[in-house]
Parts: sequence; structure tokens; C-alpha cells
Amino acid sequence: MSFISDCFSKLRSTTKRAQHSLVVISLSLASSWSLATIETIAPGTPFEPLEPNRTHSVTSQQILNNLLRGHYEHRRLDDKLSSKVLDILLDDVDSTRSYFLASDIREFEKYRLQLDDALARGDMEPGFVIFNRFEQRVSERLSFLLNELKNNAAKYQFDGDETLELDREDAQWATTSSELDQLWLKRLKNSMLNLKLAGKEKKDIIELLSKRYQNQLNRVHLSKPEDAYQTFMNAVTRSFDPHTQYFSPRNTENFNINMSLSLQGIGAVLQTEDEHTKVVRLVPAGPADKAGNLEPADKIIGVGQNADGDMVDVIGWRLDEVVDLIRGPKGTTVRLEILPSSGSGNESKTVAIVRDEVKLEEQSAQKEIIEIKDGEHSRKVGVIDIPTFYIDFKGRMENKPDYRSTTRDVARLIQELKMDGVEGLIIDLRNNGGGSLEEAISLTGLFIPTGPVVQVRSIRGRVEVLQDQDPGVLYDGPLTVLVNRLSASASEIFAGAIQDYGRGLVVGGQTFGKGTVQSLRPLHHGQLKITQAKFYRVSGDSTQHQGVIPDILFPSLFDKDKIGESALDEALPWDTIRPAEHEKSGSLTKLVPTLRDKHQQRISDNPDFLFMREQKALITELRDKTQVSLNEKVRKEEREANDQRRLALENSRRKAKGMPLLDSLDDDGKDNETEEHNPSADSALTPEEKHKQQASGDDAGAESDPDKEDEKEDDAVLTETGHILLDFIGLTQPGTAMAQRLN
Repeated sequence: MSFISDCFSKLRSTTKRAQHSLVVISLSLASSWSLATIETIAPGTPFEPLEPNRTHSVTSQQILNNLLRGHYEHRRLDDKLSSKVLDILLDDVDSTRSYFLASDIREFEKYRLQLDDALARGDMEPGFVIFNRFEQRVSERLSFLLNELKNNAAKYQFDGDETLELDREDAQWATTSSELDQLWLKRLKNSMLNLKLAGKEKKDIIELLSKRYQNQLNRVHLSKPEDAYQTFMNAVTRSFDPHTQYFSPRNTENFNINMSLSLQGIGAVLQTEDEHTKVVRLVPAGPADKAGNLEPADKIIGVGQNADGDMVDVIGWRLDEVVDLIRGPKGTTVRLEILPSSGSGNESKTVAIVRDEVKLEEQSAQKEIIEIKDGEHSRKVGVIDIPTFYIDFKGRMENKPDYRSTTRDVARLIQELKMDGVEGLIIDLRNNGGGSLEEAISLTGLFIPTGPVVQVRSIRGRVEVLQDQDPGVLYDGPLTVLVNRLSASASEIFAGAIQDYGRGLVVGGQTFGKGTVQSLRPLHHGQLKITQAKFYRVSGDSTQHQGVIPDILFPSLFDKDKIGESALDEALPWDTIRPAEHEKSGSLTKLVPTLRDKHQQRISDNPDFLFMREQKALITELRDKTQVSLNEKVRKEEREANDQRRLALENSRRKAKGMPLLDSLDDDGKDNETEEHNPSADSALTPEEKHKQQASGDDAGAESDPDKEDEKEDDAVLTETGHILLDFIGLTQPGTAMAQRLN
């Protein structure tokens, strides 16, 4: 049996992987650990250096042996790799250049061409030296902040002309501690000003921040050798590619939760980025997905329990400890303080999510019929929303006749839509992060005769062509596939095959670009996730890095510099291999220019698409602003101006659509700066109802009263996809309904 075939029952793809650690929040392994049980560390207490042990040495040599012999990219353990590991390690621990001094960096330079030799010997000392120095500097910074809060913060005024630079990725390393003091004074003032603008009194602010920084200082002194080892080894693994990762025994357990079909908690995939915990993606039909108040690229900076529990600051925390705070019993509420990805990165907000279980049936494909206006007439288009590529492996192994799978469910839904007389079909893969490769292949088989669907190139260069073996075609009518930036892995395989065969149109946003295959290897201590193969389309193009580029591109709120494979450091490149022999269903190349023209004409004055473009411009402007004023009056004026601009954009859209105008953004009860296809906050709605509630790629104008379902807005992106599909039908088979032709 081939390597890929053997992986069929195990492969479950996700989108953006962690640079340090990545987990799905579940309530398993709930921790009894509490900051209240930690002895308070006095500011200025020397940090006790951590030491590697024999287990670390043995495990590191196992990891290196696997990487050098089994990774898809053939790399040598040499000075070039050594230099890259050092750069990644320094960026991992201090990417904002806010802790280390220039003298530290000069000292570490001696390791630049020595890490390869140290790794070959199983010598962990260089990695531990750097980690220990970092923890020492963090301890110094927190001690400085605590002393400043105690002695001077009460006298702070926010009426000067100081500014704080937020983007320090390319900043010079500070040459003296006093330089860092000035930076951290500004950071402290910024934190205090943010809390002041949120309505807190100075006394409460000082008390809150003192508690936060003391908790962080306590945690620094609780660091374990395993923390230093994992940090160092993940710098090594990420020098090969961002999806190759070392899991400690603790994180191995978390990863296994990620791979299970039944997930409990909030249903969010998280990773560590800089000092923050960042949302990578939301599990379809999970609590966070249903709540609609958490987005990919949001950063979690605080966690509170229930409605009135203290908000615990988690900046600088280890990911597993943040996870422990977010986990909890089903039915309980967790509050998250976040820095929204759509904002300036400086203003936080709090969201509440009720913990629950993610059930397989809630992740299943759903259908709906949308009515598309065509002059004075309405025409019916079928939509099948596929949140993930799933299969009940256990049910299939037990030969249950009714076991669930994507292909089985979609086949049933297609038959029902045929009976309803729809004229064409939309497969909605927005936010679908992947899943079962086997299901992506068998689903493609519903739309094409037997033939290749995807190619997989192994580490040795051998190419395996994975085929649909079923010669039957369940549906041969007009087809459009809708994707966005969070459509990844198995979604890209399906969309790429439909496009390569000329079987249907692909519209929406450029997809994620996750085109690599990983496997898990046990180690003496933990396990290694290693990239061993690469996906290629039937055309020979890789899905890696580039993803699938739609025939017709829609405006997108997703920032490709932050979300997607191309946003990851050391991501493997896009390339090509020989095309697989296949018989195309037809060529759409000549039709695409006409379809694009019709699409552009429609959206040129479409209020929802105009709103998306203007909203994108505002979000980009806010993200590009890397300096913030520490003057309270200026900050208030800026915030009010931004709110007014957002309100004007929303009301312009509402006015054009004949909807009631808002007096303020709070009137709508929802955050207008959301990404495409964002689920409603009303978790009681079915997927069909959610489609009706979403508007212009967000739910900004949706009514919150479930009794007014007929007043809810259409999903503008989905509606436009329906228009494109009807244009396609008009160009290829005018006057012929799909149902009539198939019958």
C-alpha cells in the first residue's frame, strides 16, 4: 500500500499551522492550575537558569535524523541552516525587539555558525543560553513596570505629544537598559490610556495592571526546561517549513484532541505569535463559529470566566496555559478580551462564548435554494454549503448503512435539489479548512467521469496520481464553486480539479495555499509532525503557497499578508510537475472574459460590494498606522472619527438598499468589521437561515429578531455567485432549465 493511500484514514487537513504550538480549544485535560496558588515573586528576583537534560539530547538527535532523512525538502545540517535557526529563534522570543539588548545579540552571534555542530552532538546549551537570557530580560522589564506602577504611575498625565511605535519588527536593538526603559514607559502609558478610554479610574487601572504584570512575573519564574527545549527545537523544525513541528508530551495530547471528530470547548484553533495568542481559524459549527464574535487573526489578550469573573491578562503566556484558562465545562461562558484583526491593533474589546461540544452532524453539508432576480422573474439556484470534508470512519468500518460522509450527504442533497427544479448548483466552500482527502476525491467524482483528481509527490520524487474510480456522474449540470482565503487543503483539491477539468467556474477569493502533507512520528519524548509530500493539481500546478486563483475574483476583507500560506515564514514554494492525463469536460476560457464583464457591471454600483471595498480600504488604513498618540484628547478624537467613518459607510449601504439608518454603530448590536461568510451570533439558526442573515460578506445589516426571518438580508456574495451562474447558463444553454435537461 502506498504512503498516501495508507494516510487516507488519518489525514485531516487544517489551515494555517502554528509557528510554535497549535491546538483546538476543548474541555478535555482541564487544568487545576491557578495563579492564585503561585507564590508571588518579588520584582528584581534573579531568574534561575534552566538546564537541559539527557532526554532533550536524545530527542533532539531523533528529530534531526527525521528531518534530514524524511523531510520533503532535502536540507543539510550546515552553517546556512545554523544561521537560519538563530534568526528564527531570536524572532520567536523577541520579535518586537523589546527585551534583548544589542550586547545580548552580539553575544549570541557566536552561535550563528555553531548551532549545526551543537545539534549534531545533541548539545542544547546554545538554545538554553538564549532562552535563559530572554527570561532574565523579561523578568527585568516586568520588575521595572511594577516599580513604575507603584512609585510614579499615579502622577501620569496624558496631555503631551508623545507617540508609541507599534511596529518594531525592523527596529534597532536597544544599546542600554535606559533605552528600553523609555520604550516600556510609553507602553505602560499606552496600556493605561487604553483602560482610561474604556472608562476605568486611575486607581483601578494601576491595581489591574499591577496584578497583570505580577502574574506574568510569577509565570516567568515557573518556566521549565521543557519550555526552553520546545522553543529551541521548534526554531529548528521551522527552518525546514512552517508545518513541521515538535510536540512536547503535553502538546502531543493537545494535538490529538485537535485531530478528533468530537471537540468540546469554543472550537477555535490557536497559535502563539509574538507575545499573543492568535486565532488561526474557527472549527465549523463550533461555539465560536456560531457566536460570530471571533475572527481569524484576532489576538486574545485576556480570559475571564462567566459573566463577572476577573479578566486574566494572558500576554506572554504559554499557549497550553492560555488553553487551560479557556477550557471549561459545557454550557459555561468564557469571556475573551481580544485585539480585533480588523482594527488598529491597539483597541481591545471583550466577547463572550458559551462552551459546547462540536458535533459531526452540525458540520455536515447543508442545502438551500436562493431566488435570483432576472428582470421581472425569479430563478432558482441550488446551494450546498460544505463546512469541512468529513467522514465517520468508525461507522464505515462497522459497515453501518447510514454512516455520514461529505460525499454521501452531498449526493442526497443534489437529488433533492434536482427534484426542486433548480437551474444550477453552487458548492459553497468558504471557510472550509479541509478535512478528509478521500472525501475530496470522491466528492469530485460526483461531477466528473472516472479520472485523476490530485497528484502527490513524495520526498523521493515519486508521483502518485489519486483517481476517482467511479465512472458515474451524479450531476452534469451548470456548476460554480465559491471559495475564499480560508478555503484550504482538501477544499483546494476539489476546487482545483473542477477548474482543471473545465467542469465549472470557481469564483470568490484566492484560497489559502496549503498544499503539503504531514505525518506524525513518535519520538523518545513527544512527537514530530513532519512534511513529507506535496499536492499537485491535475494540471501539474501545486496548490502550495499560491492556492487556487478563481476565474472571477471578488473583493475580500482578508489580509493576505496575515492569513494564508504565503504569510508564513519558510513556506515551501509553488512549483509544477507534469500534468496528469485527463479528459476535460469542456473549456470555459472563452466564456470567462464575458462573465467577468457582466460581474463588474453588476457590482460597480452594488451597495454591498461598494461597502466591502470601502471597508477594506478603511481597515487597511488603520492597520498601516503604526504609531499611536499617547495624548488622551487626540486618541478620543481619532476613535470618534473612525467610528463616524464606519457609521457613514454602513449608513451609505443601508440608504442605497432602503434600510433604516443607524444613529450609532451600537444600534446594530454587531461588529461591522467582519470577514466574509461570518456566521450569525444567533446560534439557533440553521445554515440555510444563516445564509439569509448574512449581508455583503458580513452580518452588519441583519435583523436580530428570529421572528422576522423574511426581513433578513441575502448574502450578497452568494447572490452575486448565483447571478454569475445564471450568466454562464445563458451563454451555454439559453432557455433550458437544468432540471428539464437532466430529466
